[in-house]
Amino acid sequence: MLIDTHCHLDARAFDADRNALVDAAHAAGVSAMLIPSVGTQNFSNVRDCCRQYPACCPAYGIHPLYLAQAGEADLVTLRAWLESESTTRWPPVALGEIGLDFYTPGFDAARQEHFFVEQLKIARDLDLPVLLHVRRSVDQVLKCLRRIGSRGGIAHAFNGSRQQAEAFIRLGFMLGFGGAMTYPGSTRIRQLAATLPIDGIVLETDAPDISPVWIPGQRNTPAELVRIALTLANLRDISYDDVLSFTAANVKALFPVPLTP
Repeated sequence: MLIDTHCHLDARAFDADRNALVDAAHAAGVSAMLIPSVGTQNFSNVRDCCRQYPACCPAYGIHPLYLAQAGEADLVTLRAWLESESTTRWPPVALGEIGLDFYTPGFDAARQEHFFVEQLKIARDLDLPVLLHVRRSVDQVLKCLRRIGSRGGIAHAFNGSRQQAEAFIRLGFMLGFGGAMTYPGSTRIRQLAATLPIDGIVLETDAPDISPVWIPGQRNTPAELVRIALTLANLRDISYDDVLSFTAANVKALFPVPLTP
């Protein structure tokens, strides 16, 4: 089973041809997709995607780059939404996308950390794994995780050191590898993908973002996960079927409900 653990299927970039893209992903072999939100403003869109496409599972959270539209009331809304959706046919499998982003100019580290910590507390209270955004902020994310605790999750689009990768794995996290891994110049990412324990790795597209090397600068789609998985197989010198088997088992071990069609 091939599972895309990070795909923004509700994004406007897919409005014109979303049905066709989902069909293409299934035809290519992508069995399931995890759809994270970026803020309360798109909770309903994420839920609607998962209702329309049975192979999709939702995650809800407030992304660090969308805090300009967020306030304290959004944390209350998030908790209430997660609790109410937990009893539906499309229960959230994680809280996310949340984390820290110290890359974008003008970032407010204190505000980001406040929202991150409060969301970690919600995830802890509701016993949900988390989908982490860790751009230029890995050490601070790890510090918050150690302080608040969590049941694990995924460090999405991981681009840290081996020491940081091993720290996440010790805390019960998988590392998400996607389009960046396909670029020959991404030597550190490729080395990690090739040598880290396979039971700490999951696959993702981050569609429509982080396009792989064969479509640079173009819109990424979930169907590209097949060639991303082939890249991982080549880097590790194992079969494509082994990649599917290992990474699917990792996802199933992580989430409270099965990511299946």
